[in-house]
Amino acid sequence: MTATRCPGCPSGVKGPGKYLCLGCWSTLPMAARRLLNRRDSRAYPRLRQLHRQLDAGVPLAEIRIAA
Repeated sequence: MTATRCPGCPSGVKGPGKYLCLGCWSTLPMAARRLLNRRDSRAYPRLRQLHRQLDAGVPLAEIRIAA
C-alpha cells in the first residue's frame, strides 16, 4: 500500500490504513477520534459519517461521530 491524499486537507498525505493525515487527525475532537479508533461492527458506518461530514465542509474541529 502507498500513501494517499488526506480527505481532510488539500496538502496532507495519509498513510496506509489511516483515515486522515496526522495534522487533521489531531484536529478532530477527542470523542470523534476515540470512536473512529474502535474496531467493531460499527467501524465502517462511523467512517462513512466522517466522510459525509468532510464532504459537506464541516470543519474538522466540529465533526461529531455517533457511536
